[in-house]
Amino acid sequence: MGHAGMAAAAVRYLRSADAPRVEPPPRPRLRCVGEDERAPVSQAEFRRVLGNFATGVTVVTAAAADGETSPAGFACQSFSSLSLDPPLVAFMVGRTSTTWPRIARAGAFCVNVLAADQGELCRGFAVSGGDKFAGVAFDAAPASGAPRLAGALAWVDCAIHAVHTGGDHLIVVGRVAALGTDETDAAPLLFHRGRFL
Repeated sequence: MGHAGMAAAAVRYLRSADAPRVEPPPRPRLRCVGEDERAPVSQAEFRRVLGNFATGVTVVTAAAADGETSPAGFACQSFSSLSLDPPLVAFMVGRTSTTWPRIARAGAFCVNVLAADQGELCRGFAVSGGDKFAGVAFDAAPASGAPRLAGALAWVDCAIHAVHTGGDHLIVVGRVAALGTDETDAAPLLFHRGRFL
């Protein structure tokens, strides 16, 4: 039996009545840092240390929702695959984002994985306000109709599956409806220590 067959058998067993039931550990008690308490780490130090983790760069887009005249999009480093079955991805967006409500209204989005030569395109989507799509070549992703940016290394077309809170950000989970790559050997755009690599 191959790896895929063994994995499928393990999943079937874990879903069966014969599988042992494991009680999840108790959830930790969560609370906010009080106004009279010092935060455990400064925001500047948090940024400095976490900036050592290189990330890929994406642009998350959505088609114009009812009553809107243009599509929505923003640059996003915090993107990740989440699940194979069902196929899920996730990204994080700040609660103060003015673009996120437009994507939420659309109910679907496309994640565009940027290539190394798309730094300027990324900067255009990182600013607030203005027409971010002016002069940007794109077509419609097949399931959501969200902008699929020309030159992107890969695209992942999703419906919004769930939204969770995460401090000053929201964790958006998307259920993948379609995806693809440009089939080239181009390098990805990476972000490290506050700059593109």
